[in-house]
Amino acid sequence: MNLMPRIGYGYDVHALGEGRRFVLGGVSIEHSRGCIAHSDGDALIHALCDALLGAAALGDIGMHFPDTSELYRGIDSRELLAATVAMLENEGYATGNIDVTVALQIPKIGKYIPEMRRTLAEIMKIDVSQVSVKATTTERLGFEGREEGVSVYAAALIYRIS
Repeated sequence: MNLMPRIGYGYDVHALGEGRRFVLGGVSIEHSRGCIAHSDGDALIHALCDALLGAAALGDIGMHFPDTSELYRGIDSRELLAATVAMLENEGYATGNIDVTVALQIPKIGKYIPEMRRTLAEIMKIDVSQVSVKATTTERLGFEGREEGVSVYAAALIYRIS
């Protein structure tokens, strides 16, 4: 068994728009604005998919789930994560752990993090202890600080198991 670790990094950003549903980490967040996107706009899952795909050298989320395809219009990003995990499994990889940072001025998402961690762990078929989700503001600097959008940074450690 070759347990050589591989690391991937992902990043996603979405503008926020009035009257849209706001979803992060597969969890609906109470807020007057949500992400403007082709899919449900879950920037956390999008960054995570990129980190996982990158670790396995399988391209990026846009290559596998293009925002030009009607197939993915409004799709629940949890489905994209499940498909990404299946791709990794098909290539013989398992996830060691993930670490995600959300940059967002408002809303405060701390109370949603435990549910995000459970949701992600379930989809990824890993223990919740392998899932880290953190949040930060940008001290009112940049587009996040001006409350125009959200950005997410994700790192993933995977292992070849077959």
